[in-house]
Amino acid sequence: MSKFKKISTPINDLYIIEPTVFSDHRGFFMESYNKKEFAEIDLDLNFVQDNHSKSEKGTLRGLHFQTKHAQGKLVRAVKGTVYDVGVDLRKDSDTYGEYFGVILSEENKKMFYIPEGFAHGFVALSDEVEFLYKATDYYHPEYDAGVAWNDPDIDIDWPLERFNLTEADLLLSDKDKELPTLKEYNKGD
Repeated sequence: MSKFKKISTPINDLYIIEPTVFSDHRGFFMESYNKKEFAEIDLDLNFVQDNHSKSEKGTLRGLHFQTKHAQGKLVRAVKGTVYDVGVDLRKDSDTYGEYFGVILSEENKKMFYIPEGFAHGFVALSDEVEFLYKATDYYHPEYDAGVAWNDPDIDIDWPLERFNLTEADLLLSDKDKELPTLKEYNKGD
């Protein structure tokens, strides 16, 4: 029996991963990745880079992807709570342009696997968030791209009100404020 449970989402190849957590009066222990165990749940992945970000409440990062050297990402919140989103950008997919989102937190210890061919983003819902990413390819800034977090055609239902946030509270980088919609991005192809 694997130490990880792979949960399908409505979008093919996009998975929630639940680790086995061993808890007692001292705290907890869990494996957050094990190549052999992941292969047993049909996620035979080769991660080459780990990233760690820290964000304050209301920080929205995304929706990012690389046009070449696409990255699959295994993500999790080790401190705080985020709403994490994957958007299917695979043009031959039945779910092209659709998204799926999940709450990731230090409490639920869930992970989210976003494969190559997806845009990725999250919003920090707690006062402070520390977020870890494992990536299947290296970051190549020359191929960095993205689409707008509030693209009306993708229509992500960010759970802002539930966490006492409004759109005016969101903190975006200058780059993320200027991202095109998916339709605008595709006009440049």
